[in-house]
Amino acid sequence: MSITNSESGTNVHEVAEGIFRINTPIPPSVIPGGFSFNQFLLASEEPLLFHTGPRKMFPLVSQAVGSVLPVESLRHIAFSHFEADECGSLNEWLAAAPQAQPVCGRIAALVSVNDVSDRPAQDLADDEVLAIGQHRLRWFDAPHLPHGWETGYMFEENTQTLLCGDLFTQPGQGGSPVTEGDILEPSEAFREKMDYFSHSTKAAVLLERLAQTGPTTLACMHGSVWSGDGGTLLRALSERLTVE
Repeated sequence: MSITNSESGTNVHEVAEGIFRINTPIPPSVIPGGFSFNQFLLASEEPLLFHTGPRKMFPLVSQAVGSVLPVESLRHIAFSHFEADECGSLNEWLAAAPQAQPVCGRIAALVSVNDVSDRPAQDLADDEVLAIGQHRLRWFDAPHLPHGWETGYMFEENTQTLLCGDLFTQPGQGGSPVTEGDILEPSEAFREKMDYFSHSTKAAVLLERLAQTGPTTLACMHGSVWSGDGGTLLRALSERLTVE
């Protein structure tokens, strides 16, 4: 793990081949119990950043990206849904990377992104593949999972990495870049205190679609990346939601 900003503790760690987690820990003095914001950089022929981080974190995240590859070489700025930690610094990234384009689901582009973005989005249909070189990303529409009509996820087929956004949000500062330990119980305890799920009636169907991709890496936006049988873990989450 490489720390790119000693003051904030922002750090970079390769979590799968050519996929880097950028992590900024938030201390308990700011958020009780501590928290973390992660972005994922796919260093490919057409580099892609998944999640931008909030606008005020742009200097930290861009510094971290720059430790891996030139910021101006980014070609795709992707995200799961329209929210500050997902795309708050979108226009800052577009200014820094002149060839970059927003990438999101069609609903997100229609209702928000093409209005607020300085460049029009490349909107992906459900099950559409975006090939960026050594990485191939398949888009899955996942409305209201856990929230947002426009929500969707990307599955990187060559490394079997699911860029799973707010699923399995963990408290704490995400000190372990990758873990094989339990993230379901910590994320469920966090959800119990601060319920951010929409409780969609289609959650089980959507989670099963994600599980069937057979992910071996779950790239969470908050907390540690998880390594293991991702399909089984996604089905375990589905069972917890179904009980409710």
